[in-house]
Amino acid sequence: MDLLEEYQIPSDALEADQLDASDLDDEDEPQPSSVDHRVKVLSEKNSDKSISVSADSATTAKRPPKRRWYIVHTYSGHENKVKVNLERRIESMNMGDKIFRVEVPQKSVTKIKDGKRTEKEERIFPGYVLVEMLMDDDSWYVVRHTPGVTKFVGSQKKPIPAKDVEIKRILLKDQRPGATVAKIEIDLKVGEVVKIVSGPFADFEGTVTEINPEKERLKASVSIFGRETPVELAFNQVQKSH
Repeated sequence: MDLLEEYQIPSDALEADQLDASDLDDEDEPQPSSVDHRVKVLSEKNSDKSISVSADSATTAKRPPKRRWYIVHTYSGHENKVKVNLERRIESMNMGDKIFRVEVPQKSVTKIKDGKRTEKEERIFPGYVLVEMLMDDDSWYVVRHTPGVTKFVGSQKKPIPAKDVEIKRILLKDQRPGATVAKIEIDLKVGEVVKIVSGPFADFEGTVTEINPEKERLKASVSIFGRETPVELAFNQVQKSH
C-alpha cells in the first residue's frame, strides 16, 4: 500500500540559500552594479538547486489531495452502526465534497438447521469499514471521531490508502452476474446421526459420512434390512437426530 505523499523543500537547497546570504554579509557593502553582478554569479552557480526548489514549491501548492479509499478499524460488531453514524456526520457537517462513500462489504450466507433454510448477510471483513475520501485534516477528523471508530489502518497521523485494484475487486464482486455463490452452512458434522425427514427413506436414521456444501448434499450410511447402505440426500431432507 502507498503512503500519503509528503512534500519537503530539499535541505541542500536551503543550505545553499544560507551560504549565499553569509557570503554577502561578509563583504563590505558593494556598489549597486557589484551587487547585481554578485547576485547574478551566485544565481548561475546554484541555478539547478534554485530551480528545483521553486519547482517543488509550485508542485506542492498546486497538487490537491487525491480521492482514495481508506480502511477504518471499528469496534467488533459495530461496522453497520459506524456506517450510519459516519453518513449522518458527513451530511450534518457538509463534508460531502470530501467524503464520498462508506461501505461495509458483505456476503450472503445460507444456513440449514434441522432441515430449515435461513438466509443472512455476513461481513466479509469483521471490524473494518471502507471509506472513499480526500484525506486532509478536516476529513480525517470527521471520520476518526465518528462513534465506534478506533483508528485508520496505518500510523495515527498518516493513514495508508488501500490499493484501488483490491477495492474494486471487493466492491464489484457482488455486482457481476454469477460471480458470487452464496456460502452454504449446515449444522452437521461427519459422524453425526441424522433423521431423514423426506423422500423414500423418510423416518430412517443414518450416520453422516460426507458433506458437500457446494452441491448442498450429503451422504449418510443408513441401515436398511440389517445392512448399511450409502444414501445421498439433500440438506433439507435431514435434521439432527435428538
